[in-house]
Order: sequence, then structure tokens, then C-alpha cells
Amino acid sequence: MLNQNALKQQAADAALDYVSEVAGPDVIIGVGTGSTADLFIDGLAAFKGRLRGAVASSERSAQRLAAHGIAVLDLNDVEHMPIYVDGADEINAALHMIKGGGGALTREKIVASVADRFICIADESKLVQTLGAFPLPLEVIPMATQAVARAMIALGGQPKVREGFVTDNGNIILDVAGLSIADGADFEARVNHIPGVVTCGLFALAGADVALLATQQGIRKLTASGS
Repeated sequence: MLNQNALKQQAADAALDYVSEVAGPDVIIGVGTGSTADLFIDGLAAFKGRLRGAVASSERSAQRLAAHGIAVLDLNDVEHMPIYVDGADEINAALHMIKGGGGALTREKIVASVADRFICIADESKLVQTLGAFPLPLEVIPMATQAVARAMIALGGQPKVREGFVTDNGNIILDVAGLSIADGADFEARVNHIPGVVTCGLFALAGADVALLATQQGIRKLTASGS
């Protein structure tokens, strides 16, 4: 029986096949944040010299990439990336996700937007029928904390400030529990329009293109097209 760490490693290793497909001296890839992304970064060390570099969605990931000798580029200097690889806190069959458990949701969403394909790597426990059991993170401008919290209560949520945490952008995180999100794209759009919300941790308007889910029987691949 594989434990969760072994399953995460399996998912991270599976994503390296996608790197092999696109690797080249001028190729830049996007890299996410979190425990599964950390394992992917460690595996990426084998591609040192075969890629131009990577764009990281957090200072944590940037430091880990640099420690492996992989060049870390500023997204402003990058026009194109074939893939972005990152984990998820929850993902459904439509490949809509909740992300932001590590607090890097804004930069994750920005970096992912520049890539041709979002490759989600996770263990099978992250696959859910309905999003919302994992509290939805929101990056919020500090002065708007209470106003956003009231708005989320009105939408049926139970918001709580993530204590002792400041994002790489200098903002706070509100974790919103008690949600059951039937229409991810609609809910994401509604939350995005609340003044003071920098980013909503729902990735539904632009979800993953491929999910590589590690199971006891090996990798289960899901695609946005359902094929």
C-alpha cells in the first residue's frame, strides 16, 4: 500500500514525461507551489541544461529551482510556456480546482495563464464530486478583510483569516469554509467581483487541461475534453 508521499511522488514523476516532450534549449516551463510541486521540482533537476529555465509561482519554488541549478526567470521576460505544472487542494471531473492551501494562488493563476497547458498533479484523494470541502482561499487586500468576510458570509461561507501568514504580494488570506460549489465558474466570477479580492482560489474559469492522479493502481489521467 503506497502512502500519500509515495502517491505524490508518482504524480510528480508522471509530469516529467510532459517535460521530456517539450524540453529544448529555448523552452521555459511554469512551476507551481506545494508539497507535490516540490517533488516535481526535485525531479526537474535531471533536466538541468535541457531547458532555458522556469518561472516559479512563489519565492519558495524559486529558491528550490535555483538550488537545483535551474534558471528562474521573471514572467515579464517570458512570452510563452508550453506547460505549467502544479498541484491542487481539490479537483473535480471537469478539472475545476481549489488551490491556495500554500497561499500562492495569485501567482499560480498568473503563471498558469501564460502556459499552453496546465498539468495538475495530485493524489487520488484530491478528486471530489463537489468542490468546497477544502476551505476556499482568497487573497485579500488587508484593508478589505472585514468587507470581504461579510460578502463571503452572504454567499454562505464561513471566512477565517489565516493567522500569521502574509502572501508574497503582501496581502492576507481568507480561508472560507462551509461551501458547496455546484457551478465553479459562476462562483469564481462572483467572488472575483468583490472589491478587495485580489484572487479567488477557484480555478474554474480556466481549469486544468490534464490531471495526473496517482492511485494505488498507477496514474489515472483525466483531460478537460473527457478523453
